[in-house]
Amino acid sequence: MLDTPYPDVIPGPPRSGRLHVPSDILRHHGRERHAIAGCGALLVQIGPGDRIMVVNDEGDQPCEMVAAHPDGRIDAGLLGAAGGGTAAGLVAMLALGDAAGSGLGRLRQGIARRGIDLSRPGALRLFGEGSPAGDSAEFTATGPGWLVVAAPGLPMAPEVQDTATPLTLAIQRANPGQLGKFDLPDPLADPVLDLRVRSATAESYVMKAGDYIQILDVDGRQCTDFQCFDARKLDKGRELALDVTTSRTLMGHAYSMPGLHAKYYDHDWTPLIEVVQDTVGRHDAFAMACSSKYYDDIGYPGHVNCSDNFNRALAPHGITPRPGWMAVNLFFNTAIDDHGVLISDEPWSRPGDYVLFRALTDLVCVSSACPDDTSPANGWYLSDIHVRTYSGQERFSRAIAYRPTPASEPRMTKETAFHAPISARTRHLVEYKGYWLPQVYSSNGTLEEYWACREAAVVLDLSPLRKFEVTGPDAEALMQWVLTRDMKKLSQGQVVYSAMCYDHGGMVDDGTAFRLGRDNFRWIGGDDYGGEWIRGQAEKLGLRAMVRSSTDQMHNLAVQGPNSREILRRMVWTAPHQPTIDELGWFRFTVARLGGPDGAPLVVSRTGYTGELGFEIFCHPKDGAAVYDSVWTHGEDLGLKPMGLAALDMVRIEAGLIFAGYDFSDQTDPFEAGIGFTVPLKSKTDDFIGREALIRRKESPRNKFVGLDVEGNTEVGHGDGIYLGRAQVGVVTSATRSPLLGKTIALARVDVAHAEVGTALEVGKLDGQQKRIPAQVVGLSHYDPKKTRPQS
Repeated sequence: MLDTPYPDVIPGPPRSGRLHVPSDILRHHGRERHAIAGCGALLVQIGPGDRIMVVNDEGDQPCEMVAAHPDGRIDAGLLGAAGGGTAAGLVAMLALGDAAGSGLGRLRQGIARRGIDLSRPGALRLFGEGSPAGDSAEFTATGPGWLVVAAPGLPMAPEVQDTATPLTLAIQRANPGQLGKFDLPDPLADPVLDLRVRSATAESYVMKAGDYIQILDVDGRQCTDFQCFDARKLDKGRELALDVTTSRTLMGHAYSMPGLHAKYYDHDWTPLIEVVQDTVGRHDAFAMACSSKYYDDIGYPGHVNCSDNFNRALAPHGITPRPGWMAVNLFFNTAIDDHGVLISDEPWSRPGDYVLFRALTDLVCVSSACPDDTSPANGWYLSDIHVRTYSGQERFSRAIAYRPTPASEPRMTKETAFHAPISARTRHLVEYKGYWLPQVYSSNGTLEEYWACREAAVVLDLSPLRKFEVTGPDAEALMQWVLTRDMKKLSQGQVVYSAMCYDHGGMVDDGTAFRLGRDNFRWIGGDDYGGEWIRGQAEKLGLRAMVRSSTDQMHNLAVQGPNSREILRRMVWTAPHQPTIDELGWFRFTVARLGGPDGAPLVVSRTGYTGELGFEIFCHPKDGAAVYDSVWTHGEDLGLKPMGLAALDMVRIEAGLIFAGYDFSDQTDPFEAGIGFTVPLKSKTDDFIGREALIRRKESPRNKFVGLDVEGNTEVGHGDGIYLGRAQVGVVTSATRSPLLGKTIALARVDVAHAEVGTALEVGKLDGQQKRIPAQVVGLSHYDPKKTRPQS
């Protein structure tokens, strides 16, 4: 026998590959996490042995805790602590109601129902002044009762930086499932129906027109198929199920979402349901519910499936069985790849995520808990689905969940301080960065809004811009390190536009920095992560600087156009030591009052995003309606029009102003984004994040950001390839039809070898080869390239 050597082997048993995922994706029975907004509070039930932790997310935010027995008696001993005085901050917030923070009216009612008297002593106060970000405190409940946790704060004046910031409450239940019937999030209101759909089963139920259906993913990453029928048509023997093809066609979306495109229809075009709230934002309306054929074809004959489960659940309603059911596949994560293949992956849904529907007619409904354990469709773990229904007398706002970072708690879409007067003028609202903003005003139209900006004046809501207060002895050093601009040269009262970069030179964000004092800055950017990044750098370097969000404490309107100065002049009062509107220079700000010395406090900056003379007005949300009304009162005779996002996109492209996600990303450096002027490599002698990479990128550029003049009237858009002959040499990042210039224009990133002004290129449509549109490289700013109008 030949002596055959044994092959080398990897020792030990197999190991699962490492995954990095947010902690709340993982299934932890009995673990809860609650986000408490600044100027907000939360009431939760506690039981003996529950472990409670409160985290000071951004630092310098006090916390008040009130523990009470089931009979309402306040007793800090329930947390194993000795109580102090009253919860003065919480009491002050509740006195102001929703002017201090949203939802406080409902909290006040909840406290009153439980007999908790907040005037009694025994409250705990945590986290003193200067408490660092991430500071925490832990307790163990000694008995049953109620816990109120507050992040106290009062309305912040725009020129002051005493913003209230979030807290996180984490609870590990000692007896999971005992406090709530199913270990689920609290109901949105009093449920009419509480129905558990067990794993690998389906359940049917009936709904009245106007009532609400909440479908919850209990443990996370579990799909559920949903189908429904018009009950009146069933009575007449017509079995017309919800038809996803009809719905996609009428809504123009791959699946319906809260807002204007929210409905699902049957084959008769009868609207059956509308989506009111969605905490996931990722579903499927292409594939059928899984069927026996699906499992037979992949080698699992006899496997339980949603279609057969539907048939059994719908049988009592006399609905004819089908071998496979069309359905809305909630939480099912699918996509169509570049080769036209329908692919799927694990769902985005996390424990407690849900979709809330409203029935538009009387319905017979069916929901499944998908049994597919042969693919990632259910995260390789089968679990339950839960259905709750609510009376049509309840009121739920339209909302989509927004997570600032993967580990953040979902935040539902909010209304800005100016929503009431805006929604009175238009219903065409879209979700943007967690807020509802107007896309276009129906009574005007995009072109009328555009021309008003160029010839008269417009008012637009920019409240979703993220604001962060950067304060402390090392605030200047921190801002000098994280921003590309030289912050040491920034005077008090001055504003500067800057890039913020990663170590490799790619951009984190762009935005404006305000200097309010020697140790006081305000960063205004487009994304929450900008503030996270700045705070992380302060912690990493051990700098004495606080970075706290003030987005919810400060909303802002932009008044733009040739007549904007006159409007501001009429409505704003400034103290003698502050610049007047006439004195206010470009990229400067003034602290002001609305109408007179006793009016609402404001910060007014001479900044904008239109390429025109313009101003931005910052105020606390409680003053939003008064500010909007004042702008309208003083501007209507000057041709003032409201402006939506569609017209804003037109004017900013004309002016060569960039937009995150379109014109730049973390793979784009400031030079490739056309804002190389924000990187003073020669004059800024201090180091900053990304400096070495930016030197290297500047010396050896690959692409250049340019303008394009495009021939003809064919529409071009973001992502269209730019070609020279057969080869793609660039990509369109933004494009619009310019009414003023009478042509299609674009912003584009082009290989430096073909980026000279005057170079003839082509924009590729269809597959990039079959249809070409001639274009020519021009300067980046198609309109007023020397910026004479905003400086006028």
